[in-house]
Amino acid sequence: MKIDMSGLNMIAGWHASGDIIMMEQMPIFGGYIGGVEETAICDVATMIASFAIFNSDIHLDGPIHIRWGTTTTREPLQIAAHAAVALDLNTDLLLANQYYTLAGPCTEMCLLETAAQAITDTASGRELLSGSAAAKGVSQDRTTGMEARIMGEAASATCGMSIPEVNEILDKLISRYESKFIDAPIGKRFQDCYDVDDVTPSDEYLQVYDDALNVLSDCGLGF
Repeated sequence: MKIDMSGLNMIAGWHASGDIIMMEQMPIFGGYIGGVEETAICDVATMIASFAIFNSDIHLDGPIHIRWGTTTTREPLQIAAHAAVALDLNTDLLLANQYYTLAGPCTEMCLLETAAQAITDTASGRELLSGSAAAKGVSQDRTTGMEARIMGEAASATCGMSIPEVNEILDKLISRYESKFIDAPIGKRFQDCYDVDDVTPSDEYLQVYDDALNVLSDCGLGF
């Protein structure tokens, strides 16, 4: 909740230049903030601060789990949902969320993690989805367009659903991958699951994608 003078000077310079400003923060669940409730309160406070103090145009969120380093576990999803709903119901601010999955590309787990967060963000009123950084965003060459594709498809399929319906789907969906956290598959590098010449996914990844869609359908999400 602190910023130094160099940061304020930088923001002032951006405003003077007419830039569109997106401010990012990632409250850590299980860290100094505390549990789900405390982290959600901090999340709301930092979102309000980004607009009220720093005059940003968009706020990019991303509650993250201190143990797993991802945004797709139950607690960060719960925090992100409550914080977004609180602001969506009471403001017209532009809210975004970023995606860090535990599993890597060309794995069903990665796609299911991404879909779970897209469902959560859509149902809780976020305007922008930013992702996806597969394999926690720290493994070289392990991000592809297929993760963004399922993010978009899951978000579109969620539109118009009630919160009880969404919660039921999420409970089933998260249960499909949370038991694999300890040995999550790192997946394949971009160049190993894509044709790098024409930038198209491999037949293997297309099959993995179809399998993930079938899981989502089994959980109650209609495409």
